[in-house]
Amino acid sequence: MTKKLLIQADHLHRYYSKHHAINDISVTLYQGEVLGLLGQNGAGKSTTMQLLTGNLAPNDGTVSINSISLQDQPIKAKRQLGYLPETPPLYRDMRVLEYLRYCARLHDISKSDLDHAVNNVLQRCGLEEMRQRLIGNLSKGYQQRVGIAQAIIHEPAVIILDEPTVGLDPIQIQEIRGLIKTLAQDHSVILSTHILQEVEAICDRVHIIKKGKTVFIDTLDALKNYQNNKLGANASLENIFTALVS
Repeated sequence: MTKKLLIQADHLHRYYSKHHAINDISVTLYQGEVLGLLGQNGAGKSTTMQLLTGNLAPNDGTVSINSISLQDQPIKAKRQLGYLPETPPLYRDMRVLEYLRYCARLHDISKSDLDHAVNNVLQRCGLEEMRQRLIGNLSKGYQQRVGIAQAIIHEPAVIILDEPTVGLDPIQIQEIRGLIKTLAQDHSVILSTHILQEVEAICDRVHIIKKGKTVFIDTLDALKNYQNNKLGANASLENIFTALVS
């Protein structure tokens, strides 16, 4: 059975003055898939994420979300997306419940469905005991959970997470990775990271970027085969990643 194509981004380019930040990148995401956008800091991951979410317009190329053109029907296309940027869009002086109700209203969730939507994400993101806490008083790990909750409150087909574990301690990293795995049962996910182990732990496919260009895109098994063919059977995934991006 052929899986549904939820994101199709073709030949994206983005310039900043004379700097070619994104150079002919194409991205696909299928239903039920977790795609890891992997690269060193400054490779172009965040810019690619912003192009996929419509926060930046490409100088060239097209993006479709669930068969809806992001350029021609931006509002309709963005309803299919949940987005968590690297810095979560939180209001630190609001309580968790208050903030999530606000986010639900921004997504035009009806009054009759609002309480269900909020209670659902509180439960899914492990925030039920934090509902009356000020966001500014939460740990960074719990703030990240609130950021993920706002991204999924409208039940989007696709969740896009930009460096979702950056700045977290090891226990918080494991908890957020576990949460992403759970969410992937109901949503397709793209996450960006500069950490290979993150992709190994969560993702079905990996898309490696170097200086705004794609240098590898395939399954993790294919990456391991590439590793064996290029560097020998004893080479680690870390070795092949370093070879691809250096």
